[in-house]
Amino acid sequence: MKAAELRKMSVEALEGKLKELKTELFNLRFQHAINQLDNPHKMTEVKHDIARVMTVLQELKKEEA
Repeated sequence: MKAAELRKMSVEALEGKLKELKTELFNLRFQHAINQLDNPHKMTEVKHDIARVMTVLQELKKEEA
């Protein structure tokens, strides 16, 4: 997911996306723990997406203030 795509989203949509990504990361960690994860790099990608969403949320909150 690109940061430009995230900047077009509303705050509510970003918060929903963040919740979805955190759930996905939890599931990936669980799969990794029981050795059923096919692509371990997917965890890194999800962590980066979470960071991007959090960064854009911070930018939007800073603009509001």
